[in-house]
Parts: sequence; structure tokens; C-alpha cells
Amino acid sequence: MLKIATPKQMQMIDKMAIEEAGIPGIILMENAAFRVVEQIEKMTGSLKGKKILLVAGKGNNGGDAFAAARQLSGKGAEVCVYIVADKESIKGDAEINLNILYNCCFKVFELANEKYELNINRFRNDLALCDMVVDGIFGTGFKGEIEGTIAEIITEINNSGKPVLSIDIPSGVDGSTGRVSKAYIKASATVTFALPKPGLILHPGCNCTGKLDIADIGIPWGIINKMDINMHLIDRNMVAAMLPTRPNNSNKGDYGRILILTGSKGMTGAGCLAGHAALRAGAGLVYLGVPASLSHIYDCMMAETITCPLEDLGKGYISADSLERISDLMEKMTVVTIGPGLSVNDEIKKVVEFVISNAKVPLILDADALNCIAGDVSVLKELGTMAVLTPHPGEMARLAGVTVKDVQENRVEMALEFAQKWNVIVVLKGYRTVVASPGGRICINPTGNPGMASAGTGDVLAGTIAALAGQGLSLEDASVAGVYLHGAAGDRAAALKGQYGMIAGDIINELPEVIKDLQSRTG
Repeated sequence: MLKIATPKQMQMIDKMAIEEAGIPGIILMENAAFRVVEQIEKMTGSLKGKKILLVAGKGNNGGDAFAAARQLSGKGAEVCVYIVADKESIKGDAEINLNILYNCCFKVFELANEKYELNINRFRNDLALCDMVVDGIFGTGFKGEIEGTIAEIITEINNSGKPVLSIDIPSGVDGSTGRVSKAYIKASATVTFALPKPGLILHPGCNCTGKLDIADIGIPWGIINKMDINMHLIDRNMVAAMLPTRPNNSNKGDYGRILILTGSKGMTGAGCLAGHAALRAGAGLVYLGVPASLSHIYDCMMAETITCPLEDLGKGYISADSLERISDLMEKMTVVTIGPGLSVNDEIKKVVEFVISNAKVPLILDADALNCIAGDVSVLKELGTMAVLTPHPGEMARLAGVTVKDVQENRVEMALEFAQKWNVIVVLKGYRTVVASPGGRICINPTGNPGMASAGTGDVLAGTIAALAGQGLSLEDASVAGVYLHGAAGDRAAALKGQYGMIAGDIINELPEVIKDLQSRTG
């Protein structure tokens, strides 16, 4: 389980390492520089005779660049250092390393104020001739917009075609949210220190990062563990440890009874996909509660699920006249899922509200169930069990009463705020799906690809989470494992079919392979 530290948390960790562990800041900077040089060597091979252009700001990232310049020179590289700040504004450990460069007669040029016109042509010439650029302009605390001469310099670096290594985070990326300035570095690789930062993991910042290397600079884990870090990057080891075992003397009833309330005219495929996914993810028994007039479709399509016709008065959607039957079904279940292909109208809203108020087992609210409550989410106060909501950004915007842009620019904050306000688990789908729990834990999923932007993939996720919860995982763990497995199956499908041609059913087919692979690698 890989922790993700916010910039503020990382600042506190650095401070504790210096003040409590007694590690001088200049040592941490030297270690960081060593890791930067190590990464440059991986990218360029032997440094002897290579020309490395380092662009530094006034903060500690600039100090890392100054220290790296000295180390690179010691390995035979030709280094050129440009400062995009007033020399007098550089203080602390960064100033110490800058003064060392001056004392040792390194080429250091300023690109600030009146020095810009003096040195910009020299910079352009060095940029054209260098083998690599090192970005040490802004660090993880950056917010806002980059403008003026620094924006021009960043544009020239990006347009140069040269490999770029960013120190800690690409300049112009907000370390807390992943939002980017209008001008930002498009790195070939980024070396970050101790722990990844949210801006390196979340969209769109993750698209600027290139290959991410997480480097140890000597901060003791005892110090890191003192910090209450609740954000994690989901990884295969984390998920493999969650997967339940299957004893030899078990039977189908041991692996969950999953009820999926689904279906309306023209939308029967959603429930079929959710049911198939639940079975492929290990569920023992899957029941589809569907409109009675459409039940024959499910009987024809689904060989392994159990069809439960619900009163629909011949209208092709579940009627409020089915509430007693739904209540009886829920009493026998391990997990209830409602929403795939359900449609939205006043009758269905009554059904959704009834399920929310009466379910006593873990509940998954997906798709149209979310649309049904978007006008009045206060119905969630009636929950008598733990529930997970699985909105895509549009659904999240409707639930929270904000714009999609608001959601996408603040994915972690939006998911966590809603989870804590309504005491539910939120799975905010999309690139780098966010799982937020009422207890404050945030998990970010790295699996998945654009080929999954296809009809039915959300239904597959709902079924996968339901299956895992039915097999005994907590609803929070089922959500975390479910998004990882779903994305990993999508990655396998893309590798086999290509992103253009893959469909939701391809993801279902790969779920068993992903689970088998995880189990084989953990013994």
C-alpha cells in the first residue's frame, strides 16, 4: 500500500526529519540531487561529455538542481545552469548550493528582470545543443498560473524536443490537485522524493509527469509513519491481500447472494452485464430483479443468474407495486445493487427510496439510482446500512449540485466531502478513479485506459464490487479491490483487442484472468 502525501504533509515530514531526527536539510538536498543524477544516468547513459541544461527557481527545487549540477560535473557532464528568479531571492540550503557553483566557477546565468534580454539568446543556444533539460523551477507547493518570462521559457523547453526530467513535480502542476497552469512542463520523467504527491497521480497532472520514479532520500520511515496519511495509491499487493480464499468444503451460498435491481425498456443489457461481472468476479448466486414484462429477455440472455420478475404493470419498468416483493428478496440477500438500466421516473424514485430506507445488507447505488436521488440526496439520511455510490463525473455533479468542471478539478475533495457528509463510500469513476470513505481514507486507482470509455463498463464495475462484498470483503475494501480489478481487466482487454474495439463484455472476460494472476503471484 503506497502512501500519497500532500505537499503540506511532505513539508511537515521534511521538518520532522530535520528537527526531530536531526538530519540537516542540506543533507536531504544532497541526497535528492544524487537521485536526480541517478535518474539522468538511466535516461542518457554515460554522462561523460553530455551537455545537461538545468533551469532552477528560487526554492528547494532550485537548490536540488544546483546540487545536481555539481554532481553531474563530477561525472564528466558539461552543465549549464539558468536561474529564473532574482539571485538575491534565493535563501537557505538553496543559496548554499548556488554559492558553491559560483565559487567553483560554474556557468550560472540569470533569466530574470533585466538579465533576461542579456541571457535569453544564450539560453536558446544551450537548449538547442543540450542532451537533456532538468526542470527545477517550481516545486509541489505551486498554485495558480505561470505567466511572463517563465511561461515563455517553459514553452521553449517543451518545444525543443529535448528529454526533460522534472525534480519532484513538473513545474506548473499543482501538487495537491493535479491541476495545471496554462504553462507547464511536459516531462519525460519525474523523480519525486520519499512519497508521491496527489498532483503526480491525479489527472491532468499525471499526464505531465512522464515516467515517475519515487526516490528514497534518507527520511526514516518512523518519521513518515508519524504523519496521519489517509491517501493511498492502490496497488496489486494491496488488492491481492484482500482477495478471499475459497475453502475446499465451501458451496455457492458461501460466496454471496447478490440481488441486482435493474432494467427498463431498451436498457436490459445493463443488468446482464452487471450480473455476468458479478459471477466472473466470484459471486455464488446472482439474482436479477427485473420488470416482469421484460423477464423473458433475461431468461434468454442469462443462463447462470436467477431471474426475479417484479411488477411493472406492463410498462417496462419496475413499479412501486413491487415493493413488498423487493422487501422479501432483500431479506435473503448478502448484497443489494440497484441502478443499472433502471430508468428515471416517479415510480422508480419510490422504488429507489424504498430500497435505501429498507436495505439491511451492503447496498450499491449505481447509475439511475443516483439520478433518482440527485434532486434530493437527503434520502441518504434514511440509510440503515453501509452504502457505496458509484457516480461518473456527471452524476457526481448532479448529486453535489456543482458543475462537472468543479468535480474534475477537485476530484479528491468532492468525493471525500460527499462521503463524509452523507456517511457513504463514494467511488468517483473516471481516469484515476477515487474511492473515498466516511472515515477519511482516500484510495486512487492507477489501472484502466481510455478504451473503457464505452457503454456498459460502469455496470461491470457495479457487479464486480457487489461480488467482492458478497464474498465477505467490507464494502470499502470491495470498492477498492473492485476498481483495481475492473481497470486491470480493462488493460488486459485493451492489450488483446485494442482500445478502439474493446467493449464491456471484454472486460468481464478478463476479470478471472486478472484475479488468477494476482493469486498466483501471492502464492
